[in-house]
Amino acid sequence: MNRSFFLILILFSSSVYSQTIDSKRPRILISTDIGGTDPDDNQSLAHLLMYSDLFDIEGLVSSPSYGKGSTSEIFRMISLYELDLPKLQKHKDGFPSPDYLRSVTKQGRKGSAPFAGITRPTEGSDWIIQAAKKEDSRPLWVLVWGGLDDLAQALHDAPEIQEKIRVYWIGGPNKKWSANSYAFIAKNFPDLWMIEVNSSYYGFFSNNENPDVVKTSDYYPKHIQGAGNLGVDFKSYYKGEIKMGDTPSLLYLMNGDPNDPTGESWGGSFEKISRSARVIYDRTSNLQDSVAFCTTVEFRFSGPEIEVPADSAVFWMEVPYQNNSQIWSGYYIGQGKYSIRYAPKQAETLNFLITSKIQGFPKDEGQLVVTNLWPGKANEQDFLLGDNWYSDSSNPENYDGKLQGGKTILKWRNDILMDWAERWSWLK
Repeated sequence: MNRSFFLILILFSSSVYSQTIDSKRPRILISTDIGGTDPDDNQSLAHLLMYSDLFDIEGLVSSPSYGKGSTSEIFRMISLYELDLPKLQKHKDGFPSPDYLRSVTKQGRKGSAPFAGITRPTEGSDWIIQAAKKEDSRPLWVLVWGGLDDLAQALHDAPEIQEKIRVYWIGGPNKKWSANSYAFIAKNFPDLWMIEVNSSYYGFFSNNENPDVVKTSDYYPKHIQGAGNLGVDFKSYYKGEIKMGDTPSLLYLMNGDPNDPTGESWGGSFEKISRSARVIYDRTSNLQDSVAFCTTVEFRFSGPEIEVPADSAVFWMEVPYQNNSQIWSGYYIGQGKYSIRYAPKQAETLNFLITSKIQGFPKDEGQLVVTNLWPGKANEQDFLLGDNWYSDSSNPENYDGKLQGGKTILKWRNDILMDWAERWSWLK
């Protein structure tokens, strides 16, 4: 090989694929549904990019279990970061190069997994495996901002990575969209090191009226307006009002001891749970039936035997939601058996409709009462978990209104937002 060409190749590889390795920085991989239905992921990605000197970012995986998210939105955000990077570098070292970030951006599954919870490998799930198997004494923190579909696929394809990763997952509504992949993980990988956050993260942007708490609606005009290209773009999401429901996954690693989920941290304080709530109905539920929010609810029906591929979506559950309807797929299991999973995200009385075009399928309307304490009463159908599964604090003192565990993050909101305000000032 020509020596000059060899040197150019080394320099190119170094600029694209290398970043300063610091054994004290957490290794992270983000699985995000950015570009999907909720633009709070854009806000959280802006936050990550502005603090990226604190992490070794191993991957940015687009995993839109619902909506039309793709890597193109991640690349667009990286381009904004690239424009602002010179100003950030005047204040801190260690920011990754934009080309490096592009090189670790991968496309995951588009759409939620079927009833089995897994299907085929994706570029994203393969990248999770590759990053987890990397020779490094530090664990890989998989921070999941959307559905669990790519993580479930990675665990299925390479079960040994369970020992290499730690997961902080923003559940709640994301659990609705990935109930099948969640069930696959909870059943087959109960010993996974998991922080399942179904409600605490709301404390970061709740409408708390305490006058001592920074109001997220006032933050943009006071601290972001006029701050670089990321600041201009930030106005596009919720008119600049702070939501960033996925940011607590980063905050958890920024302040506190990440090895102790029960301790104090910017990303919340959690408690160990030994079971994950699951209820199975062999019928349509009614107002006499009650489950905890975020329970994995499984409806099973009997109907005609049909000739379709395994795990085919053949019926639907329709749930009215904010003057619209959300629709979930139900699947044919075989031998005249049909099933669907749903995970309600909040306390409510749920109304739903089961429909299908299959002649002889039992169409019906149903209701379900959803209560406000996760994981609720023990049930023999629950998923039994190992020693390293954590979730929202059930201590009544930690509720932010109706939000279980919300105060464990709300209490740090001022510190978090004022720290971020300093970084926004760097871009002005």
